Amino acid sequence: MSDTTQDESFWDRADEIINLANKQAEDAESDDVSSSLLYATARFNAFLVASSAEKADDIKAGKDAAVEYFTEQYRQLLIDNIDEYIENFDEYNA
Repeated sequence: MSDTTQDESFWDRADEIINLANKQAEDAESDDVSSSLLYATARFNAFLVASSAEKADDIKAGKDAAVEYFTEQYRQLLIDNIDEYIENFDEYNA
């Protein structure tokens, strides 16, 4: 996902979630905050899948495709963000 494909509200929502995670990390281990974020993301995405279904069988039928889609999206976003940290390591850790 390229930065240019998202509107300002996308970045505002992402920043709000990151700020909340950073605030939680003041009182909790970063790994624990990360686990909570992963769970929340999975829970919300499961809700999205379920909310588009008329019955449980619809969810079951689309489950593999949904898992594949969300897994690949996360994988690519993680790669992009790690690459950004590699490229900007000195600046981010100054």
